[in-house]
Parts: sequence; structure tokens; C-alpha cells
Amino acid sequence: MTAHLLPPGIEVFERGWLSANNILHFSDNDVSLVDSGYCAHKNLTVDLVCNALKKHQLPKLNKLVNTHLHSDHCGGNAALATAFNCEIYIPAAEEIAVKNWDSTLLSYDNLGQECPQFAHHAVLIPGEEILLGKYVWKILAAPGHDPHSIMLYEADHRILISADALWEEGFGVIFPELWGEAGFEEVAQTLDLIETIPVDLVIPGHGAPFTDVARSLSIARSRLDYLASDPGRNARHGAKVLLKYRLLEWRSRDIAQVNDWIANTPALISAAKLLNMDIDEFIQWLPKALVKSGAAKLEGETLVDLA
Repeated sequence: MTAHLLPPGIEVFERGWLSANNILHFSDNDVSLVDSGYCAHKNLTVDLVCNALKKHQLPKLNKLVNTHLHSDHCGGNAALATAFNCEIYIPAAEEIAVKNWDSTLLSYDNLGQECPQFAHHAVLIPGEEILLGKYVWKILAAPGHDPHSIMLYEADHRILISADALWEEGFGVIFPELWGEAGFEEVAQTLDLIETIPVDLVIPGHGAPFTDVARSLSIARSRLDYLASDPGRNARHGAKVLLKYRLLEWRSRDIAQVNDWIANTPALISAAKLLNMDIDEFIQWLPKALVKSGAAKLEGETLVDLA
């Protein structure tokens, strides 16, 4: 357990893999939340914030900060804005896409996911600082998993909010590589940046906060070397993660519906091309690969999630 390592005014709501962790920052002058989870969990996210406001006798949620705009990190934005009338801060590079609500640029169409539309009020610019609760955090660029992702660093307590740039056992899927954009080198640069920062505690986008940063960086670099040495590995891994993520929400799905979703998800079509498979071959392969990995099972004509 690492809760005792958090300074006063920070609380982490550790979520399941369908929703990113939410980090509450609070003081007498500001109450902020980092990341809002997936839309399917929006009511739970609102309840978590409501309960925390009541527990800490806080008047309102002032702002919501998104480390990046994948649906598991911002799917609760619209619900939180409605419930609390809070301001929403997004990475600066996503401003035009959000303003125009371009769901292709925002990755939702590409990844076959959903995110209710929301409006933003301010942007997060790498190199600048932002007040969250009691503490001032530096905004750091963290491309790789997502080209526009940011991290947040608090120097006095040496805390890094790493989003999906670093987990205890790796990092998020390197999605840009699925559609032919650079990602491997960007992940390496972000890991190098983390190594230069004095960090005692990492709060990742998924999983529990952790303290052995050197170990996690070593695991991440080993993982990156493995994926970068054969881009097909990243394509296979990314495809399985995308299907698993969707299945977490579905819980179970008729295989014909699963196959239709695969055939109409652009990132998976790109993955098939990287693997030199035609789409019919890929559709046959992907559910079986997920079953073989132990993440799902087939019951007749139904694909069922396994936790």
C-alpha cells in the first residue's frame, strides 16, 4: 500500500482497467481531479467525487485535468461537467480537435471506442505549471502511447503522475505505430525524461501507485526493446488490447458482432496490414488470439471476457 506516501490533499481512486485512475487534489482554494475514467463508469466516477467532497468537506470541484484524451481517461468529462460545473483542461495539441469535436482526430473512431462530447476551458502546455489542490505541478510532454499525452510532476514531494507513459510493469500500447506514425522513439525519450527527474512516488494511469521507479523503468525499456525489434509484436499486442478493452465493457458478445466491430475499426484494419493479413484472416485470428492469451473464452458463438 502506498496511500501513506501521499502528502495531505491528494487522494487516488484506483479504478479497474476500463477506467483510468482518478487523482483528487484538494485544498481550501482549489479542488481538482486528474482524469475522469470511461463513459460506461461515469455514474461511479461522479459518486466517487461526490463522496470525496463530502468526506473532506469541500464545496465544489473546480477543475478537471486530462493527461490525454483516450476514452478511458476522459470518458467521464461530460458527466462531471454537468454534475459539478467544473472547468476542463486538456493537452494544448488537442484543442482544435475538441473545439470541432473531430472524433477521428480524437482517436475514438480509429480505436473503436466511445466518448461523449465535452467542451474545454483551458489547455495544458508542456513546460508550464498548474495549481492542483495544495501543490504546483509542472506539465511535462510524454509522447509515445499517445502523441499529445502529458505527465505532471510535483518537485517538493517528488511525485510523478505518469498517465500511461509508465506503469509499474510497462506502459500503454504504442498506438501511433499501428497506423504508421512514430512511437517507439517517443516512448524511449519519455522514459529517458522520467529517469532525469527525482521521483519517489509514481501515480500511473492504471494500477496502484509505486515507488521502485528504477525497476519499472528497466521493465519498460525491456518491453520497448522487445516491441521495437519486431513491429508486428506491437501490432499483435495492440490489437489484442483493443479487443480486450471493448470486451471489458461488453462482458460478452456474439462472435458475429465481435467480427463486425473488428472489420470496422480502423486501427485494427491497420494492424492487419502490418501483420500482412487480409481482413478476413485477421478477423479469424484476433478473437482466438485473445482466448489463447487467457483474456477471454468462447462459449459456443459467444466471446466472453475473463477478468
